[in-house]
Amino acid sequence: MAVNFEQYESILKELTANQVKLIAVSKTKPNEDLQALYDFGQRAFGENYVQELVDKEASLPKDIQWHFIGHLQSNKVKYIAPFVFMIHGVDSEKLLQEINKQGVKQNRIIDCLLQIHIATEETKFGFDGHALHELLVSGRVASYSNVRIRGLMGMASFSEDQTLLSKEFTLLKSYFDNAKRAFPGGHFDTLSMGMSSDYQLAISKGSNMVRIGSLLFGARNYSK
Repeated sequence: MAVNFEQYESILKELTANQVKLIAVSKTKPNEDLQALYDFGQRAFGENYVQELVDKEASLPKDIQWHFIGHLQSNKVKYIAPFVFMIHGVDSEKLLQEINKQGVKQNRIIDCLLQIHIATEETKFGFDGHALHELLVSGRVASYSNVRIRGLMGMASFSEDQTLLSKEFTLLKSYFDNAKRAFPGGHFDTLSMGMSSDYQLAISKGSNMVRIGSLLFGARNYSK
């Protein structure tokens, strides 16, 4: 399936009305699909494989805002540090340290979101509430001069239970509101939660950035 432009326009209209930013999740999709959506006006794309992101960045328009949304290993930060627009899944302080280190080398400040674990599945990554609080009150964040923490992100449980999802999104919003007090200056402004299956619920609970892939591009292709 190629890009569903009708769906894209409908979703974009809905998000714009709610002042929510769309990240078009393009992982496993061919460059032709990204280029088509780019030509239609989309600029923010989300990838979660480092090599795929590096390859796409090299061959697609340079004004694309590349968001790395997957689980990022510390030893691979160096490959995307020169150009990445935002790293979403910062799930440990070790990773934060490495992003800062590579930011120093590239002489640029890298925008990041701290990933919070809110789902029932243990397979998902992220800080828990206690670890987030400890990091923020420690004052250590101020020492990372080449990282700018823009907000929080989280993935809800893989479930159709709307009550459970609502509870998880509400919890993340409360973490966001509390964490915002630790970041004066207005840069801490992004709450990224919600994907194709649950973005409308996430928006109703306070999300201002959603990651949507299958509704725009169809099912992912993992055959390669």
